[in-house]
Amino acid sequence: MYPIRRLLCFLLLGCACLTATAQMKWSQQFQNYFDQYKDLAIEQMLRYHIPASITLAQGVFESRAGLSPLATVGNNHFGIKCHGWTGRTIAQDDDERDECFRAYDNARQSYEDHSKFLATGRRYAPLFQIAQTDYRGWARGLKACGYATNPNYANKLIEIIELYRLYQYDGAKDYDKFMAQRSGQDQPAQRGGQLHPIKIYNKNYYLIAREGDTFKALGKETELSGRKLAKYNERDYKDVLHAGDVVYLKKKQKRAPKQFKRVLHTVRPGESMYSIAQLYGIRLKSLYKMNNLEPDHTIRVGEQLRVY
Repeated sequence: MYPIRRLLCFLLLGCACLTATAQMKWSQQFQNYFDQYKDLAIEQMLRYHIPASITLAQGVFESRAGLSPLATVGNNHFGIKCHGWTGRTIAQDDDERDECFRAYDNARQSYEDHSKFLATGRRYAPLFQIAQTDYRGWARGLKACGYATNPNYANKLIEIIELYRLYQYDGAKDYDKFMAQRSGQDQPAQRGGQLHPIKIYNKNYYLIAREGDTFKALGKETELSGRKLAKYNERDYKDVLHAGDVVYLKKKQKRAPKQFKRVLHTVRPGESMYSIAQLYGIRLKSLYKMNNLEPDHTIRVGEQLRVY
């Protein structure tokens, strides 16, 4: 059976599925997922030679951007079933009722198992003869080799990759190790698997708080000390955060990014010295110092401040 299946895989690798599909619309949830997991996908690509674009497209499609019950309860982002699996499991309706799926402690385990599943599975061996940058070939090859029963699976992956330009990651030579580690951590089911997307600015990492967030909760999510997070952001540990608050994950810089070297910040209504310091990712003390201001200075709308 195996030689026949292998031959079919080779024959079908380059064949495009002609089934018509409804045009996909851009989704912020999908973009958040890619922002969260792209470094983890690149890490896997550099280790196992699976295009990061394919990993991301499969992950977002199979897990509904990380929000499916399989992902939020079982941390399974790729819909891999229990065949040959001795670890924790979760039951989920698929082609049949209550099918057995693999369950993981965190997303990193899911991404790692997905890579090994493809790299060590005999049926997927033909995929690794396709160029790492040929995402279309990989998408069609996955379908041809039996990864999914959905007849439109390859087209869906290709559409996702092209809409969100995920192919840009397939030539990556390096990745952000902090982001890869944080994105793959445990996702408590009570939060619906919705981690705060982590971004980079002024040589620092930050996230945007949601209404009611606390430093304790964010510390648990990011696996950092909640008290240190409060200190990095010059806040009290017991402060309740509000939607839109910027929370930096490391100690802030003394100056804004270099592009602001000759730019003055003009104070707008509602701004404070603290909000301006957070905006540029700089320490409040440094903002006062570079403008020769005393801590009790009250800024005025229209006032101009150095930030570098």
